Amino acid sequence: MATTLVRPSRGRWIGGVCAGLARRFGTTPNVMRLIFVISCILPGPQFLVYIVLWILMPSED
Repeated sequence: MATTLVRPSRGRWIGGVCAGLARRFGTTPNVMRLIFVISCILPGPQFLVYIVLWILMPSED
């Protein structure tokens, strides 16, 4: 597991949040994206959390 939570400069689709989370938790970005899309079916603030993470996670430049 990686120790820092950053948005990678490569492998981003929209903001790099899913790619950064995948790197942090040791999974592939596509699995994390699938988890996010499936979670959007459930009620909750998924999009708001994504936007907040996009703002708060530093970019790996």
